[in-house]
Amino acid sequence: MKKLLLFLSFASLTIIANAQTAYITNYGDNTVSVINVATNTVIDTITVGSSPQGVSVSPDGTRVYITNLNSNTVSVINTTTNTVSDTIIVASPAGVSVSPDGTKVYVTMWDDNTVCVINTATNAVSFINGVDSGSVGVSVSPDGSKVYVTNETDNVTYVINCATNTVSATIHVGGNPVGVCVSPDGSKVYVANETSNTVSVINTATNIVSTTITVGTWPTGISVSPDGSRVYVANNTSNTVSVINTTTNIVTKTIAVGPEPHGISVSPDGSKVYVANMNSNIVSVINTATNTVSDTINVGNSPFALGNFISTHLAGIAAQSMVSANIFIYPNPAKNNITIETLQKSTIEILNIQGQTIIQQQLQQGKTDISISGLAKGIYILSLTTNEKTEVVKFVKE
Repeated sequence: MKKLLLFLSFASLTIIANAQTAYITNYGDNTVSVINVATNTVIDTITVGSSPQGVSVSPDGTRVYITNLNSNTVSVINTTTNTVSDTIIVASPAGVSVSPDGTKVYVTMWDDNTVCVINTATNAVSFINGVDSGSVGVSVSPDGSKVYVTNETDNVTYVINCATNTVSATIHVGGNPVGVCVSPDGSKVYVANETSNTVSVINTATNIVSTTITVGTWPTGISVSPDGSRVYVANNTSNTVSVINTTTNIVTKTIAVGPEPHGISVSPDGSKVYVANMNSNIVSVINTATNTVSDTINVGNSPFALGNFISTHLAGIAAQSMVSANIFIYPNPAKNNITIETLQKSTIEILNIQGQTIIQQQLQQGKTDISISGLAKGIYILSLTTNEKTEVVKFVKE
């Protein structure tokens, strides 16, 4: 058994502020509006390519990938400087989704019979065959093993095996499917079908549509809450958001927002939903406790924002050189349990790489064993808070 001293094993991290941000693609003026979600204010505007629509934030929050449909490019935004650091040539890019480990970016191409895969280390491009033109939405499963792609031409959702980069299943859904999202536990996929005014619920174990839910008219964007209990659907022509209870598969609330809502994302803590309204140049902010619009934010021309446009990393986390050697965590990687040793009382949180809290527990001074047997394989973040500071470290569940 290997015991790892925190500051020797990892780059030690200290949380200095909560500055999570939303990145709204403005289709009409070729910009991205950067919103501070704590204050609901636009803090920056970034010029990108022509007709930006798709957006996805990397799990570590350092980069944002933007698809520019009419300039045939993907813009890579450096979130430290809020500038475009790279421009990648991709034919007719529509939707975009970064893998949970941050190593790959999957891009749907509207006029091409492939899905583009970008290597984030090199920005090299490869392709997955077996899809038709007309592919739009894309979402990667939480464990990174599958990619789900919606296709408006064929009214299907493709399932891509990431290990082989091949299409492993084709699932018939409703008319003109666009938005797609995967539940946090990976058991369900939700697809917004524009012309049938429905959401298809796919069982990922069987690749079968288990339920079809009627929502508002022309549903486009779709997003699931961090705890998986609710799905939020932006209904383009009814100017509403449908709130779906995922246990009952029933629409429990319909919320009026701005004209032509397209993109939609839930904040990492689940307290807010942000809706990009294309025909009003505003973003509506929904309070999830009351299911009412609590704020509106003026952004650029024709906000589109299809995809995960809110940073879900532990925003404001900055690397520090050396911290006090008062925390031990072992083994790492771990299978069923991790042991934490600390010199004082503390609070720990275990978060997935989407920034969602999975486990929270109070610790006494000394040694504590934490069961992680219920966690899926992957990378997790352990945040430990004492009276003095908060320290963060990554560990791997095998």
